[in-house]
Amino acid sequence: MDFKGKAVVVVGGTSGINRGIAEAFAAAGAKVAVASRSQDKVDDTVAALKEAGALEAMGAAFDVRDPEAVAAGLAGFHAAFGDIDVLVSGAAGNFPALAAEMSINAFKTVIDIDLMGTIHVMKAAHPFLKRPGASIINISAPQAYLPYEGQSHVCAAKAGVDQITRTLSMEWGVEGIRINSVVPGFIDGTEGVERLAPNEATRKLAMDAVPVGRFGTPQDVANTCLFLSSDMATYVSGQVIAVDGALYHRGSGQHGQMMGQMLRAAAAKKA
Repeated sequence: MDFKGKAVVVVGGTSGINRGIAEAFAAAGAKVAVASRSQDKVDDTVAALKEAGALEAMGAAFDVRDPEAVAAGLAGFHAAFGDIDVLVSGAAGNFPALAAEMSINAFKTVIDIDLMGTIHVMKAAHPFLKRPGASIINISAPQAYLPYEGQSHVCAAKAGVDQITRTLSMEWGVEGIRINSVVPGFIDGTEGVERLAPNEATRKLAMDAVPVGRFGTPQDVANTCLFLSSDMATYVSGQVIAVDGALYHRGSGQHGQMMGQMLRAAAAKKA
């Protein structure tokens, strides 16, 4: 797919799946801007984007929990690149914790990063989006629609993210702006899979749970983002699309149950 000259912004784009998305747009010839909290990660990613083939690359360090910092960062990207063709919002925070054992502040932290961070990015970018034609992609998670033990905070936050996607697809659709959510499955090389499957035995168990028989790659997720932002998807909006090898049709299953058992065992030891 050819995105030569298109302005692409990936918030949270300096690591994992989001960095893979940014690099895919760079390889397609786009002007790519990335943001995260770490200036070192931003600098490293910008260099990698240039090497990958980005027409131009830049970055900024800000925290999505700070709406003023987000607004300043997006304004800076717009000043350099012009109207934004593609916006990917992928900043996220997660940790396993049972609700009864989790502090209110810990719960709020995930809400602030995942949910409030998403609306901060949406609102800050809105004045700078190309009309008509902009594509927004929110990186969601299965916790948005599958209950997982030890994930009440993430379930609440990501369900809100997907509802933002659906609602803004209607509110902003009249302006020619499309918005969709992408839900990654087990993506190899990410912190999530390393936590889920830290050794070969657990890797095999996790992989056996995926109907297509393999873990995904960051490129698998990036390919979906490229499609959603291309002229082939101009009638696709307000959708939540899983890139999971059919994994989530099986529900949270043993993965969710095992997380709950692990956390209860840890709580019992503390007691």
